[in-house]
Amino acid sequence: MQFGRTYEEFEVGATYKHWPGKTVTEYDDHLFCLLTMNHHPLHMDSNYAESSTDFGRNVVVGNYVYSLLLGMSVPDISGKAIANLEIESLKHVAPTFHGDTVYGQTTVLDKWPSKSKNDRGIVHVETKGYKQDGTLVCVFRRKVMVPTEAYIKERGGEQPGRPELDEQGK
Repeated sequence: MQFGRTYEEFEVGATYKHWPGKTVTEYDDHLFCLLTMNHHPLHMDSNYAESSTDFGRNVVVGNYVYSLLLGMSVPDISGKAIANLEIESLKHVAPTFHGDTVYGQTTVLDKWPSKSKNDRGIVHVETKGYKQDGTLVCVFRRKVMVPTEAYIKERGGEQPGRPELDEQGK
């Protein structure tokens, strides 16, 4: 299974559809809110959301949706990354609700070699998240520093830190 890409493997214009999607539960949303200390009643209080908002129900916190999409993109985009350099833009386009399934896809916008080190490059990508009905919910652009094939080879290959079984198979 491929986990990320080297600089040479990225092609400008390529789009990677991330699989599988994730159905967002109330528990997921509340746990994320509690972990990040976001106690806005729009996310945590169904009575408030039903009676006092335009949505009439709880809305999933946008940064959870963004985090899901970022995580979904790792096997295709940043699994080999040296660093995420910049989140250039982040737009929450439409609400996500408990029970919605979020899917993502990432398009390579541009790429260029590093100016300071010849064993890495920068990849500029745009990730879009959408719900099960095709509604676009989130869009973000980021720049990722990724290794070249030479970088990977110099450091012991694809999984240099992975231990091997000893000779007795233990």
